[in-house]
Amino acid sequence: RNCGVINPENIDEYIGLDGYAALGKILTEQIPPQKVIDDLKASGLRGRGGAGFSTGMKWQFTHDAVSPDGVKYVCCNADEGDPGAFMDRSVLEGDPHSLIEAMTIAGYAIGAHQGYIYVRAEYPIAVDRLKIAIAQAREYGLLGRDIFGSGFDFDLELRLGAGAFVCGEETALMTSIEGKRGEPRPRPPFPANKGLFQRPTLLNNVETYANIPWIFTHGSEAYAAIGTPKSTGTKVFALGGKIKHTGLVEIPMGTTLREIIFDIGGGIKGGNFKAVQIGGPSGGCIPASLIDTPIDYESLAAIGSMMGSGGLIVMDEDTCMVDIAKFFLEFTVDESCGKCTPCAQGMPKIEALLGDVAAFRATAATVDEIRD
Repeated sequence: RNCGVINPENIDEYIGLDGYAALGKILTEQIPPQKVIDDLKASGLRGRGGAGFSTGMKWQFTHDAVSPDGVKYVCCNADEGDPGAFMDRSVLEGDPHSLIEAMTIAGYAIGAHQGYIYVRAEYPIAVDRLKIAIAQAREYGLLGRDIFGSGFDFDLELRLGAGAFVCGEETALMTSIEGKRGEPRPRPPFPANKGLFQRPTLLNNVETYANIPWIFTHGSEAYAAIGTPKSTGTKVFALGGKIKHTGLVEIPMGTTLREIIFDIGGGIKGGNFKAVQIGGPSGGCIPASLIDTPIDYESLAAIGSMMGSGGLIVMDEDTCMVDIAKFFLEFTVDESCGKCTPCAQGMPKIEALLGDVAAFRATAATVDEIRD
């Protein structure tokens, strides 16, 4: 909402567009943390990083969790690693204070006083602007001790990721913040009970947090009125591939693929639409026969796909689906942490079999073996 509208390096411009008003209202009116969480639940906001879990429920679980020494943490996943995805980057570079405000509200709601933003080192402009924004927020008393004279303390630190795709998974991200090799941990226990440094931890991604200040400024009912009853609000997508207008689009949940590709994206460059790859390497490809599928969590799950973080790579009739499968498999083989057998041994095996398909050495038995 603020990208391209404000100077992201000037906190006054963010404040001029109701910035920090939501945080100020919550802290100065001493709205109880449980009321904050109830309002968030009423908005229907779901995680924008992949699976679409209820954000309010995640906050509730972390609020209810008991820490042995009372310490809890708030984390932000800004490690956007999906090929063709740059939604979070746009918010970090164009509206960094929305993330700071939201994480501070989250800290108040769950009872945490320290937050960490785990951001890709490959996003140098985003990192610089986050550093500037954090310093400005501290200078204005919007981070640190006794925020808005409420007695509530909260501060943020940056942690830079070194480009490991696996660190986008929440438990691997927390392991990496702790200074260890980024490998996923078994769940349960879930981060809400035992996360960063074995303390209750809340983790959302950039886009999820970016919705929070708007929800508390305009009201949860106004947010819930956008989108569909079960998938409320908007979703940002990075449109790429064989499409006339590439770039970022923000659409109400429930908008169909056809509207996104043809009405907003301007249609295909020269050829015919074949498929769209959605949701990163795990998301799969939606064929032309399903172009009228609404983009919401339920509709995508019903066709065996997923929202993911929000990359949309459009393909035309000249795109070879074997090559696409091979490209994403090579990516995941390269990025695997190598910890578990299906990933460490299964994926290179499928990659070799797909190589046979691409080189015209395959038989019907090859496809059976890939499925197996």
